Amino acid sequence: MSSLGRVLAVVPARAGSKGIPGKNLRTVGGRSLVARAVEAAVAARSIDSVVVSTDGPDIADEARAAGARVLHRPADLAGDTASSESALLHVLDVLEQIHDEVPEVLVFLQATSPFTDPADLDAAVDRVLSGAADSVFAAAPSHAFLWRVDADGRAVAVNHDAAVRPRRQDRAPEFRETGAFYVLRVEGLRQHRHRFFGRTELAVVDAATAVDIDDATDLATAEALSRTLPATGASALPATGAPADHAAEHRSPTPVPAPNGAP
Repeated sequence: MSSLGRVLAVVPARAGSKGIPGKNLRTVGGRSLVARAVEAAVAARSIDSVVVSTDGPDIADEARAAGARVLHRPADLAGDTASSESALLHVLDVLEQIHDEVPEVLVFLQATSPFTDPADLDAAVDRVLSGAADSVFAAAPSHAFLWRVDADGRAVAVNHDAAVRPRRQDRAPEFRETGAFYVLRVEGLRQHRHRFFGRTELAVVDAATAVDIDDATDLATAEALSRTLPATGASALPATGAPADHAAEHRSPTPVPAPNGAP
């Protein structure tokens, strides 16, 4: 067993962002987005190690202060067209070079979802570790009637019969991928090189807090929502962002070295 443990959380956090400059360092409820993601992972009982993959020195400093190790993200994996999977696979490859093995389960958290509940992470990890699922991702229930516009500009019903308007309670919910987290069996991720493989299941989360920050309006919404939420999960951690006592017992504060001595 490597020093990373069975379950590794990775937060990819690029320095660049077109929608909101410096997005991952913007704050919600007095904490940066990257710090909130790290704190959620640190507070989860099932996660053994937390790594932030970034090309930004300021993000790296913030991540370390919140309790994560840091891995330098190469420029070719930090552009607008680089996939999240490429960053995850890079982390696994570098850690394998260092530790000569990789964890069993990877928890991929996105900093743009500021209200991730550590209890939801634990429940999803348990499902993958037990073998019940290979991939579990956060999704919020929805009863929305969806439409699209065809080539002629006409509205076309997508997930319902436009001639029938059933009551909400008579419709089975559909589920919206929130982007907050994905829990993946490492072997499957490396084999398929994408996040949905094998038996994929939903981790149903509260739709009221399933905010994904893409623009300034989302950020303002999250900030307003943070003032109404009780101090639970990551938001209940000390303001310094220090790891919870139970997590600190088995986490090393030493950053993971990157290839060629990069920070």
